[in-house]
Amino acid sequence: MSYTVDFAVRIQRHVRALALQSPNHVVVGPFLIRYSPDWSTPYANYAIPEQDAEPTERQVRDLVEAFEERDRLPRLEYLPAWAPAVEPALLAAGFAVENRVPLLACTADDLVVPGPVPGLAISVPENEDEFWALARVQHTAYGEEGEPGDGELGWLRWTVHGGGAVALARVDGEPAGGGAASISAEGLSELAGIAVADRYRRRGVGAAVSAVLTATALEHQRDAVWLEPAEESVERMYARIGYRRVTEKLNISLPHQR
Repeated sequence: MSYTVDFAVRIQRHVRALALQSPNHVVVGPFLIRYSPDWSTPYANYAIPEQDAEPTERQVRDLVEAFEERDRLPRLEYLPAWAPAVEPALLAAGFAVENRVPLLACTADDLVVPGPVPGLAISVPENEDEFWALARVQHTAYGEEGEPGDGELGWLRWTVHGGGAVALARVDGEPAGGGAASISAEGLSELAGIAVADRYRRRGVGAAVSAVLTATALEHQRDAVWLEPAEESVERMYARIGYRRVTEKLNISLPHQR
């Protein structure tokens, strides 16, 4: 499969389709907000513009007010080419670019299965204890304090119930990592929430989990699986199992709300 501009558009349509499936989504003018009432992280609360949107100043103010009413950071995640006029409108309203991050994708022809990891077993969580074990690993690995909340657990359950894939990795019986491949939309799935506990890093656990989830998604008739790497070193890990850059995403928010 060749990656083209049309493929990048499919990624954005995939994200919008899943946001529309969220029971708490909000539509404000040309913006769709993915809102999580039980999970305050900015990465679960953000807006996506309509394709080729040209928002007015009033519509941007309405968007900010919608976030503020829900005690959330006014924030957007989207592909700049999807709606080129949106970024200038947001910058004029005081928004600031957080970063521009690459998006990677992998097809069945590209996927490379990594070698075995001693003591590693990867399975689908089957009960609340196993969902909690996975959520705790993710919560800690992403720098959060305390215990995971209902929003994190709800996302894992929602993924499973909607036909996505979730995996819990154990090393010698101890929870070591995991992640998920999202519900299908536009023939795509997103690899997300990949996490490895500190003591098990640099052993190949993340690559093994990612490869298993990617293969599972592709076996369910997804054309490709895409993801957003957290940092350059993680991108190199994904490259080793067949992922490569296909487009770029913009993360932008209102600084004084932080």
